[in-house]
Amino acid sequence: MDTNRKQQLQQAYKLQPTYYGVIQIQNRRNHKIFIDTAANLHNRWAFYQLNLNKDFYHGTPLQQDWQHQAGQDFDYQILWKKDAADVLNMRQTLKELKNTWLHRLQPFDEIGYNRRPKDWKENND
Repeated sequence: MDTNRKQQLQQAYKLQPTYYGVIQIQNRRNHKIFIDTAANLHNRWAFYQLNLNKDFYHGTPLQQDWQHQAGQDFDYQILWKKDAADVLNMRQTLKELKNTWLHRLQPFDEIGYNRRPKDWKENND
């Protein structure tokens, strides 16, 4: 590939919008789900696969199921996304967004891989 074409592709990539949002990883065997948020959804599934294959989440139920199933039977889905251009405080936005989705789906215990937040109130159950 010539240098000019490479520069054109790089510039086009930089101009693409960045989306933040909520993702779900679901185990098709036991139907458990994992919910997370990401500041940039581009290639996020590859990020999780790489980390799970390298035992990054050591000792967690998600990691154990991933290893037991050799990474098979897991699906990735973007549940919600929005253009990141207008976000002033991404860290706070992601924290609030994750909290909203954890309350909505309650992916804990037998139905999910997430841990309950420390500030989880019993009346949210």
